[in-house]
Amino acid sequence: MRNLTPAGRLIVAADFKTTPEQLYGVRDSVLRLADSLADTDVYLKVNSALRLHGYELIHEIRDRGLRVFADLKLNDIPETMRTDGALLAHFKPDIVTAMASSGIVGMEALKQQLPDTEVLAVTVLTSLDNDESMKLFRQFVPTTVLNFAEHAHRARVDGLIASPKEVQSLRTAFPESDWPDLTLNTPGIRPEWATVEGDDQKRVMTPAEAISVGATRIVVGRPIIQADNPREAVLRTIEEIASAV
Repeated sequence: MRNLTPAGRLIVAADFKTTPEQLYGVRDSVLRLADSLADTDVYLKVNSALRLHGYELIHEIRDRGLRVFADLKLNDIPETMRTDGALLAHFKPDIVTAMASSGIVGMEALKQQLPDTEVLAVTVLTSLDNDESMKLFRQFVPTTVLNFAEHAHRARVDGLIASPKEVQSLRTAFPESDWPDLTLNTPGIRPEWATVEGDDQKRVMTPAEAISVGATRIVVGRPIIQADNPREAVLRTIEEIASAV
């Protein structure tokens, strides 16, 4: 992970909205974006489109030369997690997410089926603040994140999804000697130049700030896909990452 290029530190979230009347437009939107970014070396993150169109979409994106982040946020009993992993292994996504709340055994079962895929545990969604975390988990966000991170560590997954606000505390809690290949992947990234419609993120940083505090990769969605020129927005974000590496 130390050898990641600035572009390899960027995950573009292809989180396109749709209506029941335009269901199949989502796939077209994802693939148009993939075509426009084919030679940039970034990851493309897909979630709702995968649920609608199936895992074959992974192959279609990979065929365009991009790495695929299957953001499925798997959360089930261990036997189902094991089955999910076995099915996903055929499609070879580069990254898959599971909810840390699925438990240590469930995450272990998933990782065992995906030895060549980077499995990331989602800690606390970046749309949640302390009040909501207290209602859901009886703890404030920082404590909840650290507890879920410990479960992920014990499950031997490859990394975490957490807001950039928690990166420093996670690096302190899990030094390289304890978790050598830990990757910290941070949504809730908002470039200073971006404006986002209907923004629901509550724990955010700029790309440069997140990389500077220790994020391995950043996830940027709406600032890119809502831009007039998504490719130009990607290149601008890569430049900002490079300035902080």
